[in-house]
Amino acid sequence: MLILGLGGSKNYVNQKQSPSMSKIIAFAGKGGVGKTTVASLVIRHLSKTGRTPILAVDADPNSNLGETMGIEVETTVGDIRENFMRDPQGVPSGMDKTIYLETLVEQALIEKPAFDLLVMGRQEGQGCYCMVNNILNNFTDRLMVNYSYMVVDNEAGMEHLSRRTSGRVDMLYLVSDYSLRGLRALRRINEMLESLKLTVEELGIIVTRAPAELSDTFLREVDEIGLPILGLIPDDPALLDFDMEKRSLLELPDDSLSVEAVGRMLNETCPA
Repeated sequence: MLILGLGGSKNYVNQKQSPSMSKIIAFAGKGGVGKTTVASLVIRHLSKTGRTPILAVDADPNSNLGETMGIEVETTVGDIRENFMRDPQGVPSGMDKTIYLETLVEQALIEKPAFDLLVMGRQEGQGCYCMVNNILNNFTDRLMVNYSYMVVDNEAGMEHLSRRTSGRVDMLYLVSDYSLRGLRALRRINEMLESLKLTVEELGIIVTRAPAELSDTFLREVDEIGLPILGLIPDDPALLDFDMEKRSLLELPDDSLSVEAVGRMLNETCPA
């Protein structure tokens, strides 16, 4: 059983990393375990420690990454895609479809001093989205070179992640709360990785709402998954207070339990 150590590399696709591309940090886990909260705290830590600029990508159809950071989202990539599919001839006269779609995505990008936020939004409806998805994926790849880090809050399934990046993830954090159901969801996600065209350099588990000591039953379940625990985030009353007050998690004090835990984790697993 390894806690706060790096997991093994899983290279499902042989692909060289361009030195000019962002370092990609992604999160996955079943709904309700706190992965969006952790993603927000990671963005907070990267911002505070000067590892900017950052591209934050909300790739969960239940989009609330912006909400946790006090950001109002008006347009998503899903909105752009669906509007285009409803009226593919609505491109302004004389403008190329590719340029038109890329311009709309640029307008949907929410710019902040330390990071930008791009919300993917809804999944595809009926019909063939190949052309528009290829344009959006290629644009996202080119957009990444402008950032030091790309932080992706992903859905429980990994389809968004495999389609919306170049197929490479430097650090994949699988997030579970302190429950066996959460861990079993991570087991399924881990098994799913082998079927995706995705290169994961390092991956491991984050446990949220963690008690001071993990039970033997919980640790045995972790051992069966075969991945290390990279971070333990204790139950933090400040998180509930900020949620009830509709305050941005970016404003959490430096000495809050969750902020300190995420800082320790990143110092171990993602040093500057």
